[in-house]
Amino acid sequence: MSNTTPPVPPYSGPGSPREVPPAPGQSPIDPATLPDPIRKEIEAPDPVAIDTASKELEDGVNRCPKCGSTDVRQKPGSDQLICMYCRHQWQSARVEEQFGLGEGIDQLEGTVIASGARDIAADARNLMTFKCSGCGAEVTVNTENAMTARCHWCRHMLGVNEQIANGAVPDAVLPFHIKKEDAVARIRQFVDKRRLFALKAFKEQFTPENVVGVYLPYMIVDGNASADVGGYGEIKTREYTKGSGDSKKTYYDADVYSVSRHVDFTVDDLPLESSAARGNLDTRRNTNNIINTILPFDTKNAIKWNASYLAGFTSEKRDLNVTALRPELEDQLLSIARSQVEYSVNQYDRGVRWEQERIDVHGSRWVSMYLPVWLYSYHQPGKNGGMLHYIAVNGRTGETMGSVPVQQWKLLTTAITVGTFVEGIVLWLIGHSS
Repeated sequence: MSNTTPPVPPYSGPGSPREVPPAPGQSPIDPATLPDPIRKEIEAPDPVAIDTASKELEDGVNRCPKCGSTDVRQKPGSDQLICMYCRHQWQSARVEEQFGLGEGIDQLEGTVIASGARDIAADARNLMTFKCSGCGAEVTVNTENAMTARCHWCRHMLGVNEQIANGAVPDAVLPFHIKKEDAVARIRQFVDKRRLFALKAFKEQFTPENVVGVYLPYMIVDGNASADVGGYGEIKTREYTKGSGDSKKTYYDADVYSVSRHVDFTVDDLPLESSAARGNLDTRRNTNNIINTILPFDTKNAIKWNASYLAGFTSEKRDLNVTALRPELEDQLLSIARSQVEYSVNQYDRGVRWEQERIDVHGSRWVSMYLPVWLYSYHQPGKNGGMLHYIAVNGRTGETMGSVPVQQWKLLTTAITVGTFVEGIVLWLIGHSS
């Protein structure tokens, strides 16, 4: 008798329900017999891909279309690129127009993923060496914290346009419009308004000139969804009081109704942070939520990816895949659905308590994009590693928001003083009204 195991037919990759073949004599599992969530996942079609790769960058070089020079920069305050050799200026294509990303959202089905939003390869190495196409020199780039580098010989801008095929390269970039001096002025003005209560060490070390222009990674998502919500609404029928003095209480009588709503809707260019570090909103350790307060960005004007836009700026690499971001997408879509049905429940003057909620995402389209932010950070020493404060400026609109460490005793003293002053005014008014 032979102990040789029969050849195993090809199955799908790790994590698939079909990864392990059925035991000898056992019939394959019929997906129709499985519960809905598992069955839908098995039967769902593979994601549709949009090829957004820059064909003109296939040799890894960002060249001037007129003279071929590789010394290319962004023209300050605009979306245009300028050749530093022949001074030719041009503008890259907008991804919205080139790939039709603003169309057919209400017809989306399944998951559509652009090239730059593909899953990041688990075995991708961070440290990579690039051979400069301009002069042949070898330059090493640590892609853990940088997406571009400059050849130290010929000044050619080295980008990871073709070198990283693991989804870390975005599909699009939204160039900076706000210049550094403008961002510095805005940050200085923001701090000056809060200087009275600011921590002494922060005021002494405050150097807004150290502000850094950084491209933060986002997934920009279009979605076609529907939602069902159900609960109870109340309409007040009577209001009355019982008791007197300190024991006086107000009571309400209300009619209670069972309420349910269904809504179909679409979202266009919903931004989701695709960096785990930025998405970690731990208010005990950082003020990452500041970044969300400077939204929105005019993502409709995003330019097809070109590493020349990153010259002079830093960047963070995306480290979250579509699968990891899907729960966040569903949460945000459910919030949008709640707001969509609010106008239809105004008659319930005592409010509506939603107890059941369901979101169905019929289709979604994912595009990886770099968004521009001027960032100033300050680390406040303390327990558990202290607190990291940020002041952020939207690189397109100039919207500014931040966190300034404060001296708690000053706030407490002011609160007590103001409270005492207000109490004195109230007593004076009572005395003069009798």
